[in-house]
Amino acid sequence: MLDLWYKNTIIYCLDVETFRDSDGDGVGDFPGLTAQLDYLSGLGITCIWLMPFYPSPNRDNGYDVMDYYNVDPRLGTLGDFVEFTRQANDRGIRVIVDLVVNHTSTDHPWFQSASRDRNSKYWDYYVWEDEKPENAEEGIVFPGRQETTWTYQEQVNAYYHHRFYEHQADLNIANPKVRGEICKIMGFWIQLGVSGFRVDAAPFLIELQGVEDQAETNDPFTYLREFRDFLSWRRGDAIVLAEANIGIEELPKYFGDGDRMQMLFGFIPNQYMMLSFVREDATPLIDALKSLPPIPKIGQWAMFVRNHDELTLDKLTPTEQEEVADQFAPNREQMWIFDRGIRRRLPPMVKGDLRRIQLAYSLMFTLPGTPVLFYGEEIGMGEDLSLDERNSTRTPMQWTDEPNGGFSDAPPDRLIRPVIKDGQFGYPTVNVMNQRRNPESLLNWMERAIRMRKECPEFGWGKWEILETGNPQVMAHRCEWKKGIVYAVHNFSRQPCTVTLKGDRDQDCHFLELMGDCPYEPLAGASREIHLEGFGFRWFRAWNHR
Repeated sequence: MLDLWYKNTIIYCLDVETFRDSDGDGVGDFPGLTAQLDYLSGLGITCIWLMPFYPSPNRDNGYDVMDYYNVDPRLGTLGDFVEFTRQANDRGIRVIVDLVVNHTSTDHPWFQSASRDRNSKYWDYYVWEDEKPENAEEGIVFPGRQETTWTYQEQVNAYYHHRFYEHQADLNIANPKVRGEICKIMGFWIQLGVSGFRVDAAPFLIELQGVEDQAETNDPFTYLREFRDFLSWRRGDAIVLAEANIGIEELPKYFGDGDRMQMLFGFIPNQYMMLSFVREDATPLIDALKSLPPIPKIGQWAMFVRNHDELTLDKLTPTEQEEVADQFAPNREQMWIFDRGIRRRLPPMVKGDLRRIQLAYSLMFTLPGTPVLFYGEEIGMGEDLSLDERNSTRTPMQWTDEPNGGFSDAPPDRLIRPVIKDGQFGYPTVNVMNQRRNPESLLNWMERAIRMRKECPEFGWGKWEILETGNPQVMAHRCEWKKGIVYAVHNFSRQPCTVTLKGDRDQDCHFLELMGDCPYEPLAGASREIHLEGFGFRWFRAWNHR
């Protein structure tokens, strides 16, 4: 029987270099992260997703890899990594790592060899053209920061393809040797204790632009099956979580018949959730959830509020994007990026309104899928808009109100990135230590919510349905798995309301309240009238007490 552990796990994404510095050099490291495993265990985290920690020139926050088989020396050694995974596993925490293999850094030895000599054995690891393609300005991923997807390499008198920045040369997925290297990379980290991979930019990984004539198949999704087969042979319970911000019609291709990716991020629900927040109307999110395609039994959505990139809104219409940006990114010059998204964290977007913050995470924990937290969300960290591009939301973790927020003992000018120190979200106010002491803090609420989510596997495993409430501002849904039934009801409006669930099949059951934004009167009678405060939420378990 397959171990589908990812159905009821809590994933926590972090960047080692900004989490905790153990040696005072201003850069977070694996010993520092290992020392905080008890904190993560206490929070209820059961899976850590590590952003890239490989050797890199760091022109793109580590997503420009120059050695797939090692650890950036600033962050520690392979020995430190193994000690980290061992101690994480001892606490019941699995580890998944970023697999960034649609491109390498141009500093990678493979590219360095290929760019000097067309006869190099690594020449066909990359995508080359003798003449610059006519469509070289199409398909740019970073508008305003990137001008082309083909760059000239003088030594070999040829152009190489790069869907991202010019310092990130695309690998040739059609080359069996490249696919063999990708399998070796996965096998290496599996042997060192990881439980799977988050695949960066999955649609671009299987892109065949420039290598169509070299492809062994017209279906590049065959390559995903090849990677999944290898992973399953090496470790049966290892997972692949794919970053694929694509249209609804394309989503089933990434799951296949359960033989490709086990998990996909829920980009479409995330974007429409933001539209629902702005409109104070549940309808956009409800419609988005109903539009999701059926997925295999072993498939799963990864649900999130904010991730480590910008809040992308590219699946919304231009008018809808304007609606969200008007409220959440009023200063477009500072807050809007790549013509598609917002480079902010949620708490500043809602002006620190704890009701709306808790509403968002209550939704994330109860939506049909697996919740994914980005480090610092549990304490409501903010952003630093003076930092470039996506770095605005990748500031060091705020542990205490001591200098540098307890992240590092180094002088402030030596930190990998400045710690947020001023204003409502500065570390003197927003930090782990202060919130531990406050029973009403976001951190303590998050611990309770995570504990309750783990006690409600129906949200992750169950068959779900949206229930009619007669109020467009309220979303109610029901999840059933085995003999368990749970409900979640969320009010997107600032106005209190009372709703009655329509089509409720559990009239003979007692509704036991599990979680709410405030104490409510117990439900009375068979009418099932549910009162909600403004931006309120309630979780219930249907319990047959006979």
